Amino acid sequence: MFEKILVPLDGSEHSTKALEAAIQTAKKFGGKLTLFHAYSITVTPIVVPEPTTLTPSGVPVVTPAEVSQMIEAARDVGQRILNEAEQKAKSEDVQVESMLREGNTVQEIIRLAKEGNFDLIVIGVKGVSKLREFLLGSVSEGVVKHASCPVLVVK
Repeated sequence: MFEKILVPLDGSEHSTKALEAAIQTAKKFGGKLTLFHAYSITVTPIVVPEPTTLTPSGVPVVTPAEVSQMIEAARDVGQRILNEAEQKAKSEDVQVESMLREGNTVQEIIRLAKEGNFDLIVIGVKGVSKLREFLLGSVSEGVVKHASCPVLVVK
């Protein structure tokens, strides 16, 4: 029934609980887990005629090299989250693979679920960014609304 299970992870307590539920579900149904993390860095440029003299005070200036460093750091954090979760699943004798993508979290989860013909998505109810969830709507809510398969939301 639930042979292909997608587990989006962000390192939060709720995603850890979702991983536990996904492991138990995979064990019960003989399923395979695909652990997933999406990362993104949003940089909004401010265009001013002469940045050295007219840059508004208090506005950070980010160079392309710094943007690259931020992306690399976000990728490293995501890979660490996936590695730890993969070790946990393997210690429970569950088949597992990991995927790391850059992009909008909800869009990437929905895209992957559809492309991979997953039977179930297991996701934590809240992630690491409480303020972002409050302002933009939660990732779990977006996944529930747009997923092409059943979604188990874990508290």
